[in-house]
Amino acid sequence: MVTSWSFLTNHARVLLCVAHDPGVRLRDIAASLDITERSAFGIITDLVEAGYVVKEKDGRRNRYHVQAHLPLPEPAGRERTIGEVLALLVGAGSAANWAGRPAGAQRADTGLH
Repeated sequence: MVTSWSFLTNHARVLLCVAHDPGVRLRDIAASLDITERSAFGIITDLVEAGYVVKEKDGRRNRYHVQAHLPLPEPAGRERTIGEVLALLVGAGSAANWAGRPAGAQRADTGLH
């Protein structure tokens, strides 16, 4: 049976792509998530405008930096940060590694701040 829904939203899936490869191209995001480039661009724009991703020019390409210290945009019993959730999803170490990380502190192996 084929399901018609996904556990994660496209915004979360794009955030995972960026966390995995900060230099990822919109074309590659779109292809890996089976969405259009226009949708990928719109989602990146949403994430940048919300402050969860910082976009920086690197020559002719863009590099993206996830602001892992920011809280999730949803009410919850305990406030979780973007970094805690990404750490659980990508296996980038324990969630505690991301808690309270200052904005400029970047992990060497990812684009997470």
